[in-house]
Parts: sequence; C-alpha cells; structure tokens
Amino acid sequence: QVQLVESGGGLVQPGGSLRLSCAASGSIFSIDSMGWYRQAPGKQRELVADITSGGSTNYRDSVKGRFTISRDYAKNTVYLHMNSLKPEDTAAYYCMAELRLTIWDTPSDYWGRGTQVTVSS
Repeated sequence: QVQLVESGGGLVQPGGSLRLSCAASGSIFSIDSMGWYRQAPGKQRELVADITSGGSTNYRDSVKGRFTISRDYAKNTVYLHMNSLKPEDTAAYYCMAELRLTIWDTPSDYWGRGTQVTVSS
C-alpha cells in the first residue's frame, strides 16, 4: 500500500552531478523523516543523509559540502542533490521514510527498491 518510488540514478563522470528523487505514496498519516542510504557491493548499508519533519538535516562526513538533501512536504518527496561526485560514491542508493499510517501508529521505516549511481570515467 505504501510505496517509495525512486528516480534519478545513472552513470556520471567524476565531478559530475545527479539529483535523486523519491516519492512516498499510499495511505500515510505523516512522515517523520526521510533519508537516503547507500550500499556498495560487499559493504554495509550506510546513511548518506536524512531530513526530519522539521527540516533538520544530517549528512555523513564524506558527503558534507557535496550533497544536499531536501523535501517537498506537500508531495511527500525527498531529493538528494549530489555534486562533485567521486568514484567512491558509486553504490545502490535507497530511499527511506519513517512514517505513520495513522495517528495511533508507531513510526515505521519504509524503503524504496534502490537506484544505482555509478561514478566512473
């Protein structure tokens, strides 16, 4: 019922830019936070950035100054603007939303299916 649809991944050269988008849809009461995670082959999934319902943002150190996370609250959409991309940014990027289906629910995490970002010359 609830789904997160990601878009924007692809192949870029080092130093290039991409914008990832993720729209949450379905029966949703509220979304507390949204974020982007990534996972490279053989590696653990790691937080890239997240943003709360109040607009507070958090970035892992390796992307600070290069990536920007933002939300369109009316559209339940989160974006990740990625600049100055490096080969080490290559990974499958996953969208996450911490949301409540009803006012009575405990927030639960929902995940997108991932979109591949490849940074290579």
